[in-house]
Amino acid sequence: MSNLIVFDLENLGAPEESEAAPERLVEGRPTYKTWEKDVVDDGRIRSGVWEATPGATRSVKGETWEFCTILSGVVELAEEGGETRRLAAGDTFIMRPGFVGVWRTIETVRKLWVIVS
Repeated sequence: MSNLIVFDLENLGAPEESEAAPERLVEGRPTYKTWEKDVVDDGRIRSGVWEATPGATRSVKGETWEFCTILSGVVELAEEGGETRRLAAGDTFIMRPGFVGVWRTIETVRKLWVIVS
């Protein structure tokens, strides 16, 4: 097993497909594709590629820390009690543990992510 993981963004393989959980749905009917590329430390650290179609959901990070880079598309993130931020291809951000807000996909979005739980 190699300790070097290269994400071939042109050939990700078959994704896991899902929909927004009803209790998190704010607007629309977004669907998701997830390509989990690496899992270590018994699942405590995970990384991959994620895609979402337009719609809005509540994002609740709990104890999870997430690093993201938007590859394509446009989203708006509105943290409770904070401003709404518009993010697009090339933007990189972190959602720290305790983040609660609304993730609104304006144009189908694809992102790279690393999660530490």
